[in-house]
Amino acid sequence: MLKQIARSLIAIALFAQVGVIAPIVHAADFSILNVSYDPTRELYQEYNKTFAKYWKEKTGDNVTIKASHGGSGKQGRSVIDGLDADVVTLALAYDIDEISAKAGLLPANWQTRLAHHSTPYTSTIVLLVRKGNPKGIKDWDDIAKPGVSVIVANPKTSGGARWAYLAAYGYALKHNNNDDAKARAFISRVYKNVPVLDSGARGSTVTFAERGVGDVLLSWENEAYLVQAEFGKDKFDVVFPSSSILAEPPVAVVDKVIDKRGTRKIAEAYLQYLYSPEGQEIAAHNYYRPTDPKVAAKYASRFPKLNLFTIDTVFGGWQKAQKTHFSDGGVFDQIYQPGAK
Repeated sequence: MLKQIARSLIAIALFAQVGVIAPIVHAADFSILNVSYDPTRELYQEYNKTFAKYWKEKTGDNVTIKASHGGSGKQGRSVIDGLDADVVTLALAYDIDEISAKAGLLPANWQTRLAHHSTPYTSTIVLLVRKGNPKGIKDWDDIAKPGVSVIVANPKTSGGARWAYLAAYGYALKHNNNDDAKARAFISRVYKNVPVLDSGARGSTVTFAERGVGDVLLSWENEAYLVQAEFGKDKFDVVFPSSSILAEPPVAVVDKVIDKRGTRKIAEAYLQYLYSPEGQEIAAHNYYRPTDPKVAAKYASRFPKLNLFTIDTVFGGWQKAQKTHFSDGGVFDQIYQPGAK
């Protein structure tokens, strides 16, 4: 009996050597953290499930994606201060530039590593009003009128609020022959109509849609559509102004974190998959404008063609815009005086 067992064990060993019996390989378990801005919650809830399924089918490994959401500026500072983000998916390039410049966690040329300047989807700023548009808000001029209550987040902490501020400012420049003094006067009138500044775009949405404060919300396009989907189109109307800004929320891996944690392969794939047809479909489902032409064409009826200007053409890029408008003592600090009438 013992001799038979011994012969069997020898046979198994020989079969394994020639590949007849494959070694047992166990699936590995990984987790990554995506530090993102406020209005991407629904987008990444859907995307994370799809990516985890894709990664399991491709590699056999399990991946759990954790998410952190908040005002883009605050989120960027959290990473600078030590929050171990494997990837950042923030509202604007400046916030990721700051992570590079102040913490050295990724290279300065991070935006060259993925297509479309590392922006897999785009958006813009629209005006969300209550059903029937009781204040008759049609364009940016209307939100500067006395008696109009404007809801928007704080551009010091919210990326969406910076896009909204610059959308209104760019409109004022265009309609005043690039007279900066007149544009400042216009933006000052707008912010005199702002009763409260929330720290992030989602907070402003809650103030407007749930708490019922204000006549108009300066909103991400995708956020405005989400409000209609959640509360009903019979509650709110989306107003597309005559011009707005092309909002480009970029993504990046955080090199020092992924190399420390050994998650580079997964983190890079996580961002690259955003550009896949499946990732682009999910972006469109959640009212972001896809960058893939085929997917964009499929959803063309959802996204009207708009007159959009870029931050580079009107404001000289994010570094210049940030310094001029949003740094301490900049234009925003000069024009925003809470309680002033």
